[in-house]
Amino acid sequence: MAKCSVCGKGVVYGHNVSHSVRKTNRTWKPNIRKVKAIVDGTPKTVAVCSRCLRSGKVTRA
Repeated sequence: MAKCSVCGKGVVYGHNVSHSVRKTNRTWKPNIRKVKAIVDGTPKTVAVCSRCLRSGKVTRA
């Protein structure tokens, strides 16, 4: 599942729009990384987006 366990960022849906303005479906997926992090004092493997990792919202184990 492409969802960040810290901020809840997930998949977003929209359209590819061509030059002739024909629309086809597409998705934008968050940059999810599986990381070993400290959760409630114990190390756990969690799925976290790269923005939460960069901003320091997650303490890595």
